[in-house]
Amino acid sequence: MKKFFLFLTLISINTIAQQRYTLKGYIKDKKNGEALIGAIISEKGTNIGVSTNEYGFYSLTLPQSKRIIVITYLGYDKWEQEIDFNQNITLNIELKEVENKLQEVEVSSEAEDKNIKSIEMSVAKLDIKQVEKIPALLGEVDVVRAVQLLPGVTSVGEGASGFNVRGGNVDQNLILLDDAPVFNSSHLFGFFSVFNPDAVKDLKLYKGGIPSQYGGRASSVLDVRLKEGNNKTFEGNGGIGTIFSRFSIEGPIKKEKTSFIIAGRRSYIDVLAKPVLSKKEPSLKNAQFYFYDLTAKLNYKVNDKNTIFLSGYLGRDVFGAGFTFDWGNATTTLRWNHLFNPRLFMNVTTFYSNYDYKIIFTQSGNNQKFEWRANIVNYSLKSDLSWYMNAQNTMKFGIQNILYQFNPTTAKITDAQGLQTDLSLEKKYANELAIYLSNEQKINEKFSMEYGLRLSNFMYLGNTTKYVYRDTSYGIDKPLVKEEKINDFFTPIKNYFYLEPRWSANYTLNHISSVKWSYNRMAQYIQIVSNTAATTPLDVYTPATNNVKPLVSDQITTGYFRNFKDNMFETSIEIFYKYFQNQLDYVDNADLLINKYVEAQFLQGIGRAYGLELYIKKTKGKWNGWISYTLSRTERKVQGISNNDWFLSKYDRTHLLNIVNTYDFNKKWSLSLTLVYLTGTPATFPDAKYQLQGYNIPYNTTNTRNNYRITPYHRMDIGLTWNISAMKTKKFKNQLVLSVYNVYNRRNAYSIYFRTNPDNPNETQAVRFSVIGSIVPAITWNFNF
Repeated sequence: MKKFFLFLTLISINTIAQQRYTLKGYIKDKKNGEALIGAIISEKGTNIGVSTNEYGFYSLTLPQSKRIIVITYLGYDKWEQEIDFNQNITLNIELKEVENKLQEVEVSSEAEDKNIKSIEMSVAKLDIKQVEKIPALLGEVDVVRAVQLLPGVTSVGEGASGFNVRGGNVDQNLILLDDAPVFNSSHLFGFFSVFNPDAVKDLKLYKGGIPSQYGGRASSVLDVRLKEGNNKTFEGNGGIGTIFSRFSIEGPIKKEKTSFIIAGRRSYIDVLAKPVLSKKEPSLKNAQFYFYDLTAKLNYKVNDKNTIFLSGYLGRDVFGAGFTFDWGNATTTLRWNHLFNPRLFMNVTTFYSNYDYKIIFTQSGNNQKFEWRANIVNYSLKSDLSWYMNAQNTMKFGIQNILYQFNPTTAKITDAQGLQTDLSLEKKYANELAIYLSNEQKINEKFSMEYGLRLSNFMYLGNTTKYVYRDTSYGIDKPLVKEEKINDFFTPIKNYFYLEPRWSANYTLNHISSVKWSYNRMAQYIQIVSNTAATTPLDVYTPATNNVKPLVSDQITTGYFRNFKDNMFETSIEIFYKYFQNQLDYVDNADLLINKYVEAQFLQGIGRAYGLELYIKKTKGKWNGWISYTLSRTERKVQGISNNDWFLSKYDRTHLLNIVNTYDFNKKWSLSLTLVYLTGTPATFPDAKYQLQGYNIPYNTTNTRNNYRITPYHRMDIGLTWNISAMKTKKFKNQLVLSVYNVYNRRNAYSIYFRTNPDNPNETQAVRFSVIGSIVPAITWNFNF
C-alpha cells in the first residue's frame, strides 16, 4: 500500500514540474441540451484525450502551448478549434446531430475507433435510437430484449423475467436506473421491460472488466440513464400500440437552467379481452390483466459548479380473476453534482428502492381468505469523486452505504368463521458498506490500463432470530441446533469483508487493432431463493447470514479488437473464464416458500463458466447492424447433488447466434430483421420407469441433474417503419411500425414434462410447453411534437 501511495505522489510531482492548464466543461446535444455520455475530447494527431462522464463533464490538462482540440461523438458533427493553454479555460460545447444519416458519414476516427483505443472490454453501449429500430414482440421497443441480442447474454425462454450473462443467474445482474437498483426488470411475466424507451437516454452493459465503483452482483452491471428533459423547448413523444400506449412530455421550467421529463405507459389487454372473456366465462367479468409505469426526472442547474437531479420510477403489474396478484418496483434518486475545481468532480447520490408483491385469494360467499405479501427495500447514500490529475491519469474514488430490509413473508389465512392464522416470517436486516479507488492511466501511446480496488463489508444485523444448524450428510436437511432472538438491531449476527481487485489493460497494436485483458472479483451478498428454471415475481431474496456465505466470482477475459474499411466494421474476439464460489442450491424437493427453517435446505457449491464471443458490427451507411456468436459452457458442482460431480447449469447455452440488421431505403422507409438461435436449455429427464398398480412411474437411474436438453430455440422477426411525410411541419412527426414476431411460426419449447397417456397407461408421453407458438403481427403508431 505504501508503494501505491508513493507511486501516486510521483505522478503528482511530475504534474507540478511542468506548467499545465486545464480545459474543462460540458458536452451537450445542441437540439435539446441533453448531456452526451462518452464524447471524446482529444488533441489532434495524438493519443491524448479524455471522454465525458455520465453527466457530460470533461477535464483535460495539458502543458502550456497552443493546441488543436477535437471533440467528437458518433453520429454528431465534429468540433475542432485551436486552444491556447495559457490559463484554465471553461468551454461548454453543444454538438449538432448529423442530418443525413443515409450517407457514409465521416465522423473523425478519434471517435469511431474508440473500441480500439479504450480500455473497456466486455462492454456494450446501446443508444436508444438504435434500440428503437430493432423489431420486438407486439411492436414495442424494449431495452432488455435488445440487451439479449448481445454476445454472451441469454434468457431461459420467452416469458422469463430478466436475462443471464455469461452463465450467471438472473439475480447476479446489477440493474441500475439512475443509480437505484431495480430487482425485477420485467412487466407481464417477462415479455416487456420496465424501462420506458421514451425516458431512456443511454444504457451500458458491463459483462467483464467491471470498474471498481460497481459492486454487489457477481456477473454483470446494466446501467440505465434517464433523459434529463429538453431544456430548450417543450417536446412530446408517444405511441399507440397493439397492447399498450405510452406518452411523455419534457421541456424547460426555466430555459437552459431547469428542465423535466414525465413518461407513462399503460397496457389495455384487460380492456380489449374483457368483453370476449365475460361472454365465454361470466366469472371472468372482473378479471384484471394489465401493467403501468410512470417515470419522471427533474434537474436544476444551481450555478456553474452545482447541479441537482431528482428522478423516480413507479411500476406495477396487476393480474387477477377471482384472486389478486400484483407486483412492482418503486425507486427515487436524488443526486448532487459539484465541481470543486477544474479537475475535481463530485457526485453525491441517495436513493430508495422497493420491490414488493402481494397475492390475495378470497372465497365468495364467506370470510375465507389467504393474503401473502413480501418485499425488499434499499436505502443508500454514496459519494463518487473523479480527479482528472492530467492527460495520462484519471482517478476515481468513493464510498457507499446500503441498508437492506427483507420481508420474506407477511401471510395470513382467514377461515369461514373469521379466525385468522398468521404465517408471517420475521423481517431480516443487513448493511453493506464499500469504499473503492481506481486509476485510469495512459502509460504511453500504445499501452494503457485501469487498476483499482474495492473493499466491501456486509453485516447481517439483529432484530431477528438467529438460527444455528449442525452439519450433516450432504443432500438432506440440516438439523436445527438452536434458535436465538437477537433484539438489538445494531448487533451484527455475521460480518463479512471482501477485497475485490479490478484490472483492465489495452495494448494498441496499430490504429485499427488492439489487444485487451481484464480481471475482476465481485462479491454478492444477496441471492434469490428459487428452484424454478426461470425467475418469477414471487421469488424472495435472502441476505448472506451465519448459514449462507456470500457468492464470489472471479473472471478473467482476453480479447482482440480490430476495425476494417475505415472503421465501418468493428470486430472483436473475447475469451472468458469465470469461477464462482458459494453458489446457492437446494436439497431435492426443498420447501422454499413460507418456511422459517428454509436455510436448513440450502446447499452451496462452486461453478464455472467459460467461452468464446465473436462480434461484428457495421456502423455506417444505409445498412447497419451486428452479428454475434457465443460458444460457452456453464457448470456447477455441489456436494449432495448429481453424485457430487459437475453438472450443467440450467442457464447453459452451448451455442448462441444473433443477427441484427436494419436497412434504410430512404428517409421514409426502413426495414429491420433479427434472427436468433440458441441451444436448448438443460433439463432433468427420466431414463427409466417402473410400474405401480398398472401405472408407469418415470425416474432417473443415474441421479444426474440436467442430463438432457430441450430442443433448440430459434426465431426470426421483421419490422417495417414508415416515416409518414404527409405532415411535413417540423413541429409534428409520426411513423407507423409494422412488425412480425416469430415469422416462420416456430413453436419453441419453454419446457418439456412427462405424463401417462390417458388412453394407454403403459405409455409415457413427453409434452412440449410453448409460451408463444404462433406468428405475432403488430402495428404501432409513434409520434413526436
